[in-house]
Amino acid sequence: MSTTPYHWDVPCEHAFLVDRSPQNVPEPPAQQDAVGWATPLGAVSANRQMAVLTVQGTGAETVVLKDLHVRVVSSEPALDWNQYVMGNGCGGQVNTGSFDVSLDLANPLVTPVSGQRDFPYSVSESDPEVFKVNAHTSGHDVSWYLELEWSSGARQGTVRVDDHGKPFRTSASRDGSYYAYPLGGDGWERVEGD
Repeated sequence: MSTTPYHWDVPCEHAFLVDRSPQNVPEPPAQQDAVGWATPLGAVSANRQMAVLTVQGTGAETVVLKDLHVRVVSSEPALDWNQYVMGNGCGGQVNTGSFDVSLDLANPLVTPVSGQRDFPYSVSESDPEVFKVNAHTSGHDVSWYLELEWSSGARQGTVRVDDHGKPFRTSASRDGSYYAYPLGGDGWERVEGD
């Protein structure tokens, strides 16, 4: 199994909160470099985070993926940090996630959206599955991870899905304002929000 902790279909679908001034934040990364950009900055996904799970069996036996659960490690007040958008000039946000998680709920659930069927699924070495999980919050700073229940023959277990050994972290932004890095620009520019 592999996990991509920061996925976006178009760059303006993802923003990070960073506790630094715009002069101390490098230009936005390409998506494949997001982990290397966010980690040293201590960046936190702003408002929403799409994680992509790719699950594949390791042998000829079929593995049944029984269910996917959300585990909240902590839920604190939203961070009061600057918001940096990874792309500029995009239209309205499009919900492309296969599963939705509202981190503002007392007991968040993984809910299928856009015609996606719910668990169980089955995978094998030659038949993998890709799951997009779109988690969001409008009022909290949430550390969370997923647990994937599986079984294969007499064996069964639970696999923790997280951000390379640490929980995912998603925080609401303080307001609608953000910093964008214009194409051809040489620095972050503030955009006033709602």
